[in-house]
Amino acid sequence: MARRRFFATPSAFNFDHQSVTLASEEARHLRDVLRLAKGDEVYVFDGTGREFHCVVSRTERDFAELDLGNEVEPARPESPINLTLAVALLKGEKFDLVVQKATELGVTQVVPVVTRFADIRLRDESDAKKRVVRWQRIALEAAKQSGRAVVPVVSKPLLLKSLLTNPENGGSLRLMFAERGGESFPRVPQPGRVTALVGSEGGWADEEIGYAHGAGWRVITLGGRTLRAETAAITVSALIQHVYGDLK
Repeated sequence: MARRRFFATPSAFNFDHQSVTLASEEARHLRDVLRLAKGDEVYVFDGTGREFHCVVSRTERDFAELDLGNEVEPARPESPINLTLAVALLKGEKFDLVVQKATELGVTQVVPVVTRFADIRLRDESDAKKRVVRWQRIALEAAKQSGRAVVPVVSKPLLLKSLLTNPENGGSLRLMFAERGGESFPRVPQPGRVTALVGSEGGWADEEIGYAHGAGWRVITLGGRTLRAETAAITVSALIQHVYGDLK
């Protein structure tokens, strides 16, 4: 039988009392959707890679308490590759789809990127925050469904130049995917970390590609067909996992 899995933040675990508390949404799902009650066995993961066997001890309207059992191996192991997927802002459900599928494919982080031809423009900081909260929730649900114990981080949107020059990406294989002016997919020794950048439906401006070259990124072209932005992002995630990760 498939595991009945729930998420709790690391702070919700009380190792002194061997208990863990599920917050409102997870508690309601346990009680009202799955109809679980005291004595039922479940699994709880903390989003950072740890997962535990637990037993329901108490359910209330807005929380549930569980007895904390042994730590177990996650239902699905994490990929050996640390993959950051940076994607130009896409309209509505397109970016939702990218976050969901990238999570299923083992991406470690998703970075929304503000580019010249991005499909949407953020109104203000509040707009950006609301979108990130939504995307983070989608990542959580996809992690639960796919058996991951790690929930990818969806960062706040970054300007393209900020991403290209971010020193945190300095130790990774940095790949910008474009329809023109690129090389074939690189077959290099196991890189450990990869940052992959995918544009919007409108593609890249010439100066954006030039800036990426100047910042030390490798510009890559995938085949001869033009892919939709969301298709490209998902394809790139799968390809990198196949070549460098665990999708063999």
